[in-house]
Amino acid sequence: MAEEETVKENEGGIGNIIVKILPYILMIALGALGGIYTAQQKPEWFGLSKGTAAAQAEVNATIAKVGKLIALPTDEQPTVATVTDASKVKDQPFFADAENGDVVLIYTKAQKAILYRPSSNIIVEVGAVNLNNSQAVASPSPSATPSGKTKVKATPAESPVESPSPTP
Repeated sequence: MAEEETVKENEGGIGNIIVKILPYILMIALGALGGIYTAQQKPEWFGLSKGTAAAQAEVNATIAKVGKLIALPTDEQPTVATVTDASKVKDQPFFADAENGDVVLIYTKAQKAILYRPSSNIIVEVGAVNLNNSQAVASPSPSATPSGKTKVKATPAESPVESPSPTP
């Protein structure tokens, strides 16, 4: 009889181990899959940049929204920038009413800049772009940075406005 009990305990040994470990393996697998899914959907949460296609789609969606509010030049693609620190540009007339998260569309051929607020879907300001950097101007003028991002400058001083990606 004692031998039969020992055999029954040994038969369930591997099955018991698998049953005990399986929930932990499933939790780890689900956590990894959840992390991968979240990284693809919200890469900025992990400090990653969006893919070029996703960034361009976001820019195109913004241009389409602004195009419903105001007539936009059709012969060029704008440079799109996002206000990241409105307090640093409040002294410039164009950015006087700017808030963090506002978007600036800069049309260099048409010499027009548009400040758009996505949170309330309104045009905050429209101004002329002066590409002559030899004098201080109230309107924004674009310049490229080594990082590939576009910064908007109203004067030769650094401005806290940058785009998620440059447009062609």
